Amino acid sequence: MSSYLTEDQQHIQSSVADLCAKFPESYWQQIDESREYPEKFVSALTDAGWLSILIPEEYGGGGGTISDAAVVLETINRSGGSSVAAHAQLYTMGTVLHHGNEEQKQRFFPGIASGDIRFQAFGVTEADAGTDTTRIRTTAVRDGDHYVVNGGKIFTSRFAHSDVMLLLVRTTPYDQVTRKSDGLSCLLVDLRDCRDEIEARPIRTMLGHDPYQIFFDNLRVPVENLVGEEGKGFSYILSGMNAERILLTSEFLGDGFWFTEKASTYANSREVFGRPIGKNQGVQFPIAQAYAQLEAASLMRWKAAELFADGKPCGFEANAAKLLSSQALWAAANACMDTYGGYGLTVEYGIERKFREARAPLVAPVNNNLVLAFIAQNTLGMPKSY
Repeated sequence: MSSYLTEDQQHIQSSVADLCAKFPESYWQQIDESREYPEKFVSALTDAGWLSILIPEEYGGGGGTISDAAVVLETINRSGGSSVAAHAQLYTMGTVLHHGNEEQKQRFFPGIASGDIRFQAFGVTEADAGTDTTRIRTTAVRDGDHYVVNGGKIFTSRFAHSDVMLLLVRTTPYDQVTRKSDGLSCLLVDLRDCRDEIEARPIRTMLGHDPYQIFFDNLRVPVENLVGEEGKGFSYILSGMNAERILLTSEFLGDGFWFTEKASTYANSREVFGRPIGKNQGVQFPIAQAYAQLEAASLMRWKAAELFADGKPCGFEANAAKLLSSQALWAAANACMDTYGGYGLTVEYGIERKFREARAPLVAPVNNNLVLAFIAQNTLGMPKSY
C-alpha cells in the first residue's frame, strides 16, 4: 500500500500499525469469545485521534481526507484487528459535516474530536423495508419545538456504545409525496438525554458487530436536531454512501491482505511429504489470484477516493470498489482456510474468526447484487430491474 501513499499517509500507516500491535490476536480472541465490545481498542483509537481524522481542524479534528481515513481502517484490519467497532464514526459525521448547520457542528464535533462524545450509531434499516429505504415506516411528527418519533430500526450497530445517533425518519407520509425519496428527514438523537426512553434488544449474529433492534414510542427530539431541510434526508444519506463504500472497501482490503500474508507465510513454513506446501501450485495459485484481485480492487478504491476528494461523481467507482474488494476478500479467506487446512478451523490461529467476518461484506452494507444492478442501470444504461 505504501507506494500509493503520501509521506503523511505513510506516517499514519506506521502509527496505526504501532497502536494495533498493542492488541494482539489473544485480545481479539477474548473479545470474540466473550462477545464484548472492544472498549480498550476503541478508546485507544479515540485517544490517538484516528476516529476524528475527518473532522475539520477548526472543531478539534485532524482535518484529513477520505484517503487518510481509508489508510487508518485498512491498517487496522491488515494488522489483524477489526475496525467495525468504530468505523461508523468516520462516515456518519459526513452527513452533519456537509448538511448540518454551524450550531450543530459546534455542539457535537469538538466533543467527538476529544473523545467525550461517540457518534457510532446509524439508524436507517427497518425490518420490513430492508434495502428499499424509501419504504421505512418510522415517523417523526412536528409538535411545537420537537419531533415525536414512533417506529423502530433493526441492525443498528453500536447503539449501546454511542452517545449520538443519526436517525432517518419519515416526516411526510409515503402516499403524500411526489417522489418516493421525498419526505424523509435526518435527526440527530442525543442518546445521553433519552437512552432510557428507547427500547433496545441485542441481535445475536455470527459476528461481534453488536447490532440492536430498537423501538421508539413517542420519543421527543428537538427540532434543532434536524439535519438540513425537512424532507431531504434521503439525498443527505445518499451523499454519504460513496464515502461509506470507500471506507468499508479499505476494511475489506485490509482483511484480504491479512489473509494472503497469513496464507503465504504458512505455505512457506508448513511441510508435508518433505517439502513446503507452498511449492504446490494448488496452494500457490488461489493465494496469488486473491492477491491480484485485492490489488486491483485497491486501485479502484484510490480512484474513487480521488474523485470523492475533488467533489466529482464517483458512484460507479465507489460501488465497484466495494463489489471487487468484497469478492477479493472472500477469495482470500477461502485460499487461507484451504492453506491452513484443519488448523484454520481452530481458534488458536485466528483464521476462523476472520473467516466469519469475511462473509458479511458480500451482503452488507449493501448486497452485491444491488451493486451490480446499480452499475448495469446507472453506468451501462440498462433497464431498471427492481
